[in-house]
Amino acid sequence: MFRSSGKPPFKRFLLQTNQTSNSGISRIILNEPSTYNALSLSTIKSLLESFKNFDDDEKTKVIIIEGSGKGFSAGHNLKEINSLKGKSEYKKLFSLCSDLMMNIINNKKPVIAKVHGAAFAAGCQLVATCDLALSTNDAIFATPGVNIGLFCSTPMVAVSRNVNRKKTMKMLLTGEPIDARYAKEIGLINDHFKSSELEDEVLKLAETIASKSNKTVKIGKKAFYKQLEMPLNEAYKYASQVMCENMMTLDAKEGISAFLEKRTPNWKNK
Repeated sequence: MFRSSGKPPFKRFLLQTNQTSNSGISRIILNEPSTYNALSLSTIKSLLESFKNFDDDEKTKVIIIEGSGKGFSAGHNLKEINSLKGKSEYKKLFSLCSDLMMNIINNKKPVIAKVHGAAFAAGCQLVATCDLALSTNDAIFATPGVNIGLFCSTPMVAVSRNVNRKKTMKMLLTGEPIDARYAKEIGLINDHFKSSELEDEVLKLAETIASKSNKTVKIGKKAFYKQLEMPLNEAYKYASQVMCENMMTLDAKEGISAFLEKRTPNWKNK
């Protein structure tokens, strides 16, 4: 099983694309613990580039993102925000962050957030944007912008698409953190574990997904997010068309044949 190495050689984040089992699991580690892995402008740019690279990498089947140090991410770097000059610079930062979130949604590869410590503001947004999220039992999540006079409007977009309106509004209006148990209950994360178990649980999930047909996973992820934005009738028409196209792939034919013949499928990812 893949294990992250020791001290990352990069200043802001670590990329590892090679796994001992050739399982296709790639990893991004936010590595700026002195700022609690704040999402500065330069970090966001680097993350965008990294996600794009993994999206194009044929060997990558699943992406894991995590934070180094005491926690996942405290969100935007407030010192940097305070140093920006005028609306145009604010717009550049928040637009770029939105581009990052959309890149994760549109990425062909499933993205898993591995969370420990705190995921606040844009850090919570990042967790909510990922396709799946697992955390430690003691992880906490919050959209605390209201406490400093800066409402978490962009994190709101991601959180409100995972959590129902009343619970999202309570997070946004109070700024109070929620624990992992409650985060799972309301659908912000999938599950939580002891700190000593989190790595193995994340890898177990990633390896399960990586064992599937890349082609099928790509089709399914794209269809999932697209149909969510459609009225029910349109969603069914769209999904029916997707299933027809999926059925024409070599992997669908192989998977059905393997099931009927009681053997393990040999995916061609086509």
